[in-house]
Order: sequence, then C-alpha cells, then structure tokens
Amino acid sequence: MRYDFDLFVIGAGSAGVRAARFSAGFGARVAVAESRYLGGTCVNVGCVPKKLMVYGAHFSEEFEQAKGYGWNSGEAHFDWPTLIANKNHEINRLNGVYRNLLANSGVTLMEGHARLRGPHEVEINGQVHTAEHIMIATGGWPQIPEIPGREHAITSNEVFFLEQMPKRVVVVGGGYIAVEFASIFNGLGAEVSLMYRGELFLRGFDESVRTHLHEELAKREMDIRFKTEINSIEKLADGTLQLSLNDGTTFNTDCVFYATGRRPMLDNLGMETVNVELDDKGFIKVNEDYQTTEPSIIAVGDIIGRVQLTPVALAEGMAVARRLFKPEQFRPVDYRHIPTAVFSLPNIGTVGLTESEAKKDGHDVQVFESRFRPMKLSLTHNQERTLMKLVVDAKTDRVLGCHMVGPDAGEIIQSLAIALKAGATKQIFDDTIGVHPTAAEEFVTMRTPTR
Repeated sequence: MRYDFDLFVIGAGSAGVRAARFSAGFGARVAVAESRYLGGTCVNVGCVPKKLMVYGAHFSEEFEQAKGYGWNSGEAHFDWPTLIANKNHEINRLNGVYRNLLANSGVTLMEGHARLRGPHEVEINGQVHTAEHIMIATGGWPQIPEIPGREHAITSNEVFFLEQMPKRVVVVGGGYIAVEFASIFNGLGAEVSLMYRGELFLRGFDESVRTHLHEELAKREMDIRFKTEINSIEKLADGTLQLSLNDGTTFNTDCVFYATGRRPMLDNLGMETVNVELDDKGFIKVNEDYQTTEPSIIAVGDIIGRVQLTPVALAEGMAVARRLFKPEQFRPVDYRHIPTAVFSLPNIGTVGLTESEAKKDGHDVQVFESRFRPMKLSLTHNQERTLMKLVVDAKTDRVLGCHMVGPDAGEIIQSLAIALKAGATKQIFDDTIGVHPTAAEEFVTMRTPTR
C-alpha cells in the first residue's frame, strides 16, 4: 500500500519535533500535528519559562549581596507583569524557531487536534491521512487531586500566565516542580508555604541532598510543612482561599499551586481504534524500539512514563528516526548516568547513583562529602552553604554518583556526567588539577571519606 506519509507524528514537543526533523532529513515523508503550541511543555509551560523565572527570583539575593561588595543600588522593586510580558515575548520567539525548524527540514505541519482512526490512519481538521508509522508524542498534563474546591487551584499550565503575583502562595507537592516554584515565589517576595504529604520532599534523590535543601530553604523564611494534606479549598467573599488541612486546622492564602504529578495526555486521541496497551499508571507500553502493542504505532517522550526529561525525549525521538530511516546510524538510548538539575534556590545537580541505591546494588560504598560557604558570600551576611558529595565503589574505586546543592549545580554536574559515563575512578578525580578558586574544584580535592 502507498501511504500519504512514512511517519505521522502527533505532538510537536521535544520528542516529536526531533523525530520529525531528522526523519525528514533522512529522506522520509513526514507530517506533524499539533493542537496547542510548538515546542511542547518544555518550551511553553515547563523548563524554559521556569528557568527564566528562576533567574528573575535570584536577583533579590544578588541585590542584597551586592552591598557587601560596595554597591548601593537603592531600593529594588519587582514588577511581575514585566517579567511575564518579557517571558511571553521570548516563548513566542521560540515557537517561531520551532516552526522554522520544521519547515526548513521539509516536514508538513498540521495545526489542529489529531485523532487516531486505526493503525495507519490519522484524522485532523476533518481530513484523514495515512501513514506507514504513527508516532504518539503528546506528553503529559498536570493533575490536581479530586478534592472539594479544586477549581480554585492552579497548576504549571496556569502559573506562567497569572496577571499579578499573589502575595501569599501555597505550593503543594514534594517533587522538583514543587521546590522550584516554592523557590521562585519566595525569591520574588511572596509569603510561601510548601505543603507535602510525605516526610521529606524529593523522594528518589540522595538523602544528603534532600536534607541539605530542606535546611537551606528553611533559612529563607519559607514555611515548610511535611505530612500535610489539603482536604478542601473554599473561596471566601474577599477572594481569599481557605484551606482545610488534614490536622483539622484551616490556612488562608491567595493562591494554591499544585505540583503533584502529571498524567499521560491521551484525551480524545482515538485510542479505542487501535490495539495500544497502557500500563497500570496509564502510560503507553512500548518495547525497546518504542513500538507499542500495535506494531505500526510508536510512542516516545513523557507519554511512555520512563524518564520524563526533555533531553531524554530528544534522545528517544532521535533513536526512532535513525532506527526507521537511517539504521546504520542507530544507537539505543542509554538510560544510565542521566544527569539532572533541580532549579530550586539553591540549585541541585546530580548524576549517577545515590548512596542508598549504591548500597542496595551491593557496592561496598565510600562517601566523600563536603559542606562549605561559597566564596562569593564571604563579604555578605548570607549563611547559605553548598553541599558536594561523591559516592564511590571502594573495591573498584569507580565513582558511582555525584551530587551537589549550591549555585550553578546544574552547570557543574554536566561535566561530571561525562566523567561518570567514561567510568572515571576516584583516583582520576584526585589526579585532576582543580580550577582555583571555584566551587567546582571541591569535587577533585575531597581526599578523606566521611563514611
């Protein structure tokens, strides 16, 4: 059968655009359908605008610290609408960049809601198109628990478009999005309460990282409440939101921001027309080639629920494009040693195994840990401390994990990820001459195991 397209991609986010562009570059006839915005979650309501807001939140510290270096800039004032307007301008520019990337690579862009009509058919804007391969790359969607008054809460979809900054904010959740937005609102001057039902946030991260960040956020006058859940939200006559908590008390705020997980975005996708199985969490099941249980249909990115990070989605999209249309260049995605950053204030950077994971895997673990006050703060009253930690296999001397909490942690951890990928030993770290004076040099000067 002659199909209209070799590959039809549903979703123009990180995974979908990467797969489409490179497939077209390899000579395939490719279409992409997108119903919202080009660039997906990351560009529009995720990593990019969030990082811009983190930069904005960091200036409050910079102004304060500048006094120790002889700068007197007068009283600083923050204007939320200016930040949002400038952020919107930048996102619009990036949407245009994505549009040009697709057009210049020869991809057919269709704007509208695409729906599966069968293993080789997609309907969009009233037209049915056929394709040899269909890729689902529709990503995830934030979710709010089913509690009374949930309509008064917002998620990451709405937070970037608030017309005014709330004076009081409750951030609900214990993942990286929660601690990042608690830091953003705190840095911009709001009264912030972070509420999480668990005993300590950032489950899955190294224990030292979790406790250290807790200590640092507490120094910033952030109200952090663990083992806390919201039972209901009521909007009072003056617009105040009154929260009923699980301990029987009430709490008043201006904004409730939920960061309690994301669900796979399969709404009105026509999944009933194909034999695509889902896992117990609703994500699409795929094999090692990202094929679903319907062989002509592929799924990549957040929709498969593996590692929900933009660079991973890009790598998966690239792997599919190569496998289908340039097999001689195919390389499977390596999910080991994926570096990641959390843009809380201070930042977290991490790669490799945590201390508990290394022990669980049977390694004879040596831990090297250092806590210090960054040099930049030595002329200020700021008491923030940086954490650096190495997890090492005592038998092989191989470095299993690197973890950091402190300024520019994400920038520093990227280079260490290369070292871990290459199998670097602690001896190699020790033999590497540091760049002085920097915080990063601490990773090559830790000589004595702390345990």
